[in-house]
Amino acid sequence: MEKAEIGLIGLGTMGSNLALNIAEKGHRIAVFNRTAARTDAFVENAGALRDRVVPCYSLEELAAAIRPPRPIIIMVLAGKPVDEQIAALRGVLSANDIVIDAGNANFRDTMRRFSELTDSGLTFIGMGVSGGEEGARHGPSIMVGGTEESWKRVEKVLTAISAKFKGEPCAAWLGTDGAGHFVKTIHNGIEYADMQMIAEIYGILRDGLGTGPKEIAEVFSQWNTGRLNSYLIEITAKVLAADDPKTGKPVVDIILDRAGQKGTGKWSVIEAQQLGIPATAIEAAVAARVLSSIKDERLAAEKVYGGGVSKISGDRDALLGDLELALFAGKIAAYAQGFAVMSGASKEFNWNLPMPVIAKIWRAGCIIRSQLLDTMAEAFGASGAATNLLMAPAFVSLMQEAHPSLRRVVARAAEAGSPVPALSSALAYFDSYRQGRGTSNLIQAQRDFFGAHGFERIDGQGAFHGPWGSGAAG
Repeated sequence: MEKAEIGLIGLGTMGSNLALNIAEKGHRIAVFNRTAARTDAFVENAGALRDRVVPCYSLEELAAAIRPPRPIIIMVLAGKPVDEQIAALRGVLSANDIVIDAGNANFRDTMRRFSELTDSGLTFIGMGVSGGEEGARHGPSIMVGGTEESWKRVEKVLTAISAKFKGEPCAAWLGTDGAGHFVKTIHNGIEYADMQMIAEIYGILRDGLGTGPKEIAEVFSQWNTGRLNSYLIEITAKVLAADDPKTGKPVVDIILDRAGQKGTGKWSVIEAQQLGIPATAIEAAVAARVLSSIKDERLAAEKVYGGGVSKISGDRDALLGDLELALFAGKIAAYAQGFAVMSGASKEFNWNLPMPVIAKIWRAGCIIRSQLLDTMAEAFGASGAATNLLMAPAFVSLMQEAHPSLRRVVARAAEAGSPVPALSSALAYFDSYRQGRGTSNLIQAQRDFFGAHGFERIDGQGAFHGPWGSGAAG
């Protein structure tokens, strides 16, 4: 029997869709699920693709079905289940075989697993996959971390199944060990910020302007034809336009305002803090989800302090123009922060992350795909590319146009009592970044006063202390 090109363990929704995608692109795939009935059901439902699927009912059978060196994708729950699956595979795989974790793993776990397998003869790939169920089936964005040799073994399959942007595959090798999963983590952090800012604009339209879901849907649909063109804006319009079959009301109006999260946004914030790189829009978005989860406390606080958003008056068309540009400016700031964090991690972990390539593979398939990413790819690929996206010439002109609108929207929202934490944080980041002289000189004086930490002077080299006298804590 012809050997399979690749194997896959875990036939849940994502695993099944990824396996069908691989088969559809002409590659023979061996599949295994610990529940045999699910394997049978998958093969039964594979339709015309059944001939390219090799069902396996043990790990030994799976290993025997794949052409060496054997790449096997693991699609199981993150954490301990991945370690358990790797341990089981070590008993059936041989030298140079490749274990591929395609789940949303913490990149530090990926680095550990990569290191643990080094002396075993096996190698490990941490593979970030973005695009959800639809992307897995028809073309996701794929971010690979591992050895270049292991990437070359699976490159043909992964580029074939990835999304395409003007014919270019949205899949790439980004560096060793945890590089792929780290980039996926930051992708999700940017996604958190983008979604939160969209929700904040929706809140202003709903509460500040008294606009209904259908009309807001039209606004977002119009914005999607211009500078804000992106997957998230597109689906926001569709979500707002949808009706609930049970009640006939707009679906968005019957959904509880309590958002969930799976951890990748939080990981983004933690790693940004560890690296000492501000990612304030992402931090605000994660905090907003946490606040959304304490619904009972929010209801109690509303009774104490009063709730509701004041109506925002003025020229509606002018305000809509400001809202569009404010969201655009906030999006740029969030991307700038995300790429800055990746740049810092690249240096910290010696990954040499290719920023233009990352921007390119995010142009299709992934959740944060937008027309802006093409401009970002060009900006990062330019000779003498700026360290921060905000300093790239193309984005300087965009922000010069957009940031006054962001300022007006944040101010109007604050006056009306409409919470815009991510947009506010994006504005504060932008303002802080463009201040040649900030206010931390006072903080340095305070630190020296109570802790004798010393400070630098503007007129000399070295460390100095202030004339605080006996009042200082020392």
